[in-house]
Amino acid sequence: MSGLFSPEGGFSVRILDMSGANGAEPVETIRGFLTLEHANAFARRYVRDSLERCRAPGMAADAVLAAWFAYGEDAEIEEGGDQAWKSAKELDAFAAMPPSDAEERNWRVLDPRADEDDDGDETA
Repeated sequence: MSGLFSPEGGFSVRILDMSGANGAEPVETIRGFLTLEHANAFARRYVRDSLERCRAPGMAADAVLAAWFAYGEDAEIEEGGDQAWKSAKELDAFAAMPPSDAEERNWRVLDPRADEDDDGDETA
């Protein structure tokens, strides 16, 4: 796949284990984002969801961040250059305020692998 909006094969998002259990290697790499905007939105929601899974009721923002750095997952966009979304720019805001809308965490709807599943067998 080559396109006007993406590199050959599309953009890729690397999922990184913040605990360091995988070293510098990603837990997985998700490929097939046709635009940088699509990859950015996916990465942002993925990290937001990961951070929220580390939040317990009543936790202070610094404790949420500490839990995320110990147990969470980060997302990096390959081939995105300076226009790629970076978690460091929003982590403090994410930790300070839980999302007001569940959609802010819904990365699954943006996952290009879901499109692959839709191409499969359909049953009547």
